[in-house]
Amino acid sequence: MQAYFLTDTGLVRNHNEDAGGVFRNKGDQLLAVIADGMGGHNAGDVASEIATTTIQEKWEKTDFFTTPDEAETWLMETVIEINTSIYQYAQTNEAYQGMGTTIVAAICLDDFVSVANIGDSRCYLSNEQGFKQLTEDHSLVNELFRSGQISKEDAEHHPRKNVLLKALGTEPSIQPDISSIGWEESNTLLLCSDGLSNKFNEPELAETITQFDQLEEMGKQLISVAKGRGGEDNISIALVTYDVSKEEGDA
Repeated sequence: MQAYFLTDTGLVRNHNEDAGGVFRNKGDQLLAVIADGMGGHNAGDVASEIATTTIQEKWEKTDFFTTPDEAETWLMETVIEINTSIYQYAQTNEAYQGMGTTIVAAICLDDFVSVANIGDSRCYLSNEQGFKQLTEDHSLVNELFRSGQISKEDAEHHPRKNVLLKALGTEPSIQPDISSIGWEESNTLLLCSDGLSNKFNEPELAETITQFDQLEEMGKQLISVAKGRGGEDNISIALVTYDVSKEEGDA
């Protein structure tokens, strides 16, 4: 199992509020995470960094997971703990009040993947059956789409696309969405911030995922295209593949 993380400030913003990475625990099991921060001056950076650093530190202390129940329980407890940390930090630091972050995290084991998310950072799965989004956006536009008030095409270009209904750290308590799915060799996961997903439709993402053999090439192509289409937002991706022939990397 190999992984690659890459983040880019983009072409418009002067700093990067995204954070993330790919990390291994004591049992050499892999976790990937993307966090897209938001808030006042530098607050988004702080929120996403707290989320990423906390989940990394806790993951690297774990030993070995064998069942989806174990992985899902760990994700639930960890995300709730991170939410409390960010919320309390904001309450005691006036400059950071109201800050928050999205999070999408995937525990990738031999037989299954367990995914947790809050906000609109996404996780996709590419396998023999096709390409599909595993997470559900916690956004105003997605709620309008789910309730039948707008079409999928309208949702992709809606002016309030960036309005979130849930974010990590903005409320004293929160419940992430968590699910598990089986996977096997040659399958690939893509985790990303909306700086990427807002610049691609699903067929385009699917084509890029299957076009390249190396994860680094795949990641750099995704970010290059997103920047070529404006790059107004920070862009972050984590790729995980069940294929020993691909290279691990970090950036």
